[in-house]
Amino acid sequence: MMDRKNAPPHSGTVIAIRGSVVDVLFAMQLPPIRSLLTTGHQHQILIEVFSQLDEHRVRCIALTPTQGLARGMLVEHSGGPLLTPVGKTILSRMFDVFGNAIDHKAPPIGTQWRSVHNEPPTIAQLATQTQVFETGIKVIDVLMPLERGGKAGLFGGAGVGKTVLLTEMIHNMVGQHAGVSIFCGIGERCREGEELYREMKTAGVLDNMVMVFGQMNEPPGARFRVGHAALTMAEYFRDDEHRDVLLLIDNIFRFIQAGMEVSGLMGQMPARLGYQPTLGTELSQLEDRIANTDNGAITSIQAVYVPADDFTDPAAVHTFSHLSASIVLSRKRASEGLYPAIDPLQSSSKMATPSIIGRRHYDLAQKIRNTLAQYAELKDIIAMLGMEQLSPADHKVVARARRLERFFTQPFFTTEQFTSMPGKLVSLDDALDGCERILHDEFKGYPESALYMIGSIDEAIPPKSGRINSQ
Repeated sequence: MMDRKNAPPHSGTVIAIRGSVVDVLFAMQLPPIRSLLTTGHQHQILIEVFSQLDEHRVRCIALTPTQGLARGMLVEHSGGPLLTPVGKTILSRMFDVFGNAIDHKAPPIGTQWRSVHNEPPTIAQLATQTQVFETGIKVIDVLMPLERGGKAGLFGGAGVGKTVLLTEMIHNMVGQHAGVSIFCGIGERCREGEELYREMKTAGVLDNMVMVFGQMNEPPGARFRVGHAALTMAEYFRDDEHRDVLLLIDNIFRFIQAGMEVSGLMGQMPARLGYQPTLGTELSQLEDRIANTDNGAITSIQAVYVPADDFTDPAAVHTFSHLSASIVLSRKRASEGLYPAIDPLQSSSKMATPSIIGRRHYDLAQKIRNTLAQYAELKDIIAMLGMEQLSPADHKVVARARRLERFFTQPFFTTEQFTSMPGKLVSLDDALDGCERILHDEFKGYPESALYMIGSIDEAIPPKSGRINSQ
């Protein structure tokens, strides 16, 4: 054991190691909970105080691997909690949970370092006006409008276009809102992070973007804190720069999973289905920092994995309670070439009420949903008996629904290099106008393909002909 008389006053000694759990003895003052401690060879092992066991001992969770750590090693108190860099120079860079640049470039200069543990804005600081966050993507803006300063869940399996949709939203955020995008990868595979970085660079959206990763191979303590680090960066751009921020989290379930691992390591009694007893509190501490204030707004889109497709799972229930919109991607629509492959009937938004989006928009959205729902019911009849067996009224419903489905497709800026189609940003007014004219049968004489992969509805009309009179 080390001689405690020669030790610095704020240092301690490792007395027990159980995997990622490290117990430390302090002869003098105990460090506060959430303090960052350093130990090991050249103090490369970082641990965070999780609980105070008694007046001399603290129990810590390791944020880095604990190989080489032994009892009796000196532990230094860093003087505060885990810090992350903020400032204009972090744009276009990629970081880990400790603020180290992981994009093979020199560390950014002129940055400030701030604690990852911040309180959510007070009720007095929150903006009282509920606003819609326009994305420029027709199907989202019309049927499932997002809330400025709100949280939207993105549901979908592999290969249905989650990354492409997120990339397009980042592009539109920069162009339309002059905002900043922050991508937070929680429990990402190393390959996914590298691919995403390359795709963002190719799409030309990296200049107004920051990427933060807590990768799958890292200890649960690091994966549990990476969301807090990304939020601290987002809060800097909102509160100091007064800019709107788009925060993309992939995957929020892995944040809950990391918390469950930490809780298990600490020996806490598990709650229902093995989840940590503090699940609701931990998720709220993260989600409540995502808000719309007088300075600006942090709008979040979170990829959500639903365990075993069980929507009654505690992780899904707690996550849904924070979401204001759900965007569900459909593999069937992707196979039909209807991109973005968003299922309009499965997706929903709490913003879609007359008092927020207006009576005209609300009524149109309801008519569109009814038309698409009727078409979904008629598909079985069409498959078995053919279109000939439908009544004239049903014929009209099918024609409108198929044209609406094609009008809701849209060429993206971030896929121009693959499709050779220039990207389109469509305003909400143009999108609503197009849907209204389709529902009024203005385009029944046009082939369905004329409405496929266009921006505003007027692109479906050949240059020489004018607007068609309503039939």
